[in-house]
Amino acid sequence: MKLIAGNSNPALAEAVAKHLGIALTNASIRRFSDMEIFVEIQENVRGEDVFLLQSTSFPANDHIMELLITLDALKRASARRVTAVIPYFGYARQDRKPGPRTPITAKLVANLITEAGADRVLTVDLHAGQIQGFFDIPLDHLYARPVIVADIKAQYPNLENLIIVSPDVGGVVRARSLAARLGVELAIVDKRRDRANHSEVVHIIGEVEGRDCILFDDIVDTAGTLCNAAAALMQHGAKSVAAYVTHGVLSGPAVERVRKSCLTSLVVTDSIAASDAIRATPNIRTLSLAPLFGEAIRRISEESSVSSLFE
Repeated sequence: MKLIAGNSNPALAEAVAKHLGIALTNASIRRFSDMEIFVEIQENVRGEDVFLLQSTSFPANDHIMELLITLDALKRASARRVTAVIPYFGYARQDRKPGPRTPITAKLVANLITEAGADRVLTVDLHAGQIQGFFDIPLDHLYARPVIVADIKAQYPNLENLIIVSPDVGGVVRARSLAARLGVELAIVDKRRDRANHSEVVHIIGEVEGRDCILFDDIVDTAGTLCNAAAALMQHGAKSVAAYVTHGVLSGPAVERVRKSCLTSLVVTDSIAASDAIRATPNIRTLSLAPLFGEAIRRISEESSVSSLFE
């Protein structure tokens, strides 16, 4: 087994390697003066089972090109099998045509990864489940919920006053699954979105008065929806509001919004490398997915079941 890290999330790659008890394979991913990307695999990978860890987070286009070029380098180096480990799959929100003459970019990126030479994909909490079908190669879809459930139980020993809240109607299935695992009730924020990255809370469905509320979602980008939902819950009498989100994109004004919001904490995973601003914000905390990815990689390499991780 070989594990190679792209430049998007070296800390997570190091943690996964430590969990597996192996060293990262030496590879050079650098740029020429005109910003073209050059990749050189500096160890023999002929006949090896290779795992390439690269999130397609900001700057998304650069990280996607790094992923594609490294895949090509590995295939040309005669790797036996190459698994693209993509903790955060960018462009996932472009999974359908929202209007005429628009692309389905998630499918395009899936095609690029496949054509570049990936034999398999390993990812976590895709924005839309149907994206699994965009790939014509095997895809293992992990869920961050076990990690999140363990942390919630540690932070809230008494679950009786807890309620899980979906920040929008589209996330109800995701939030219901978490609520069922914890054995608590579910509430829903009914919002209206009139344009990208802008939403307005219309109704709260469920009884949140006097309750400890946990907003649960897969992606937090500009944090407008999350902070608006938290404020609406407090206005409806919630005792406290925290949020758990798998992918902390946190672009633009997001970090400052969260810092000034009524959220007691925003908990994200390390599927996307945390910026200095995120690490310096007292009410943002990060959970590690390294053990989850490490165990999944081990099972793929050993040709054993990955789905049993969540049974």
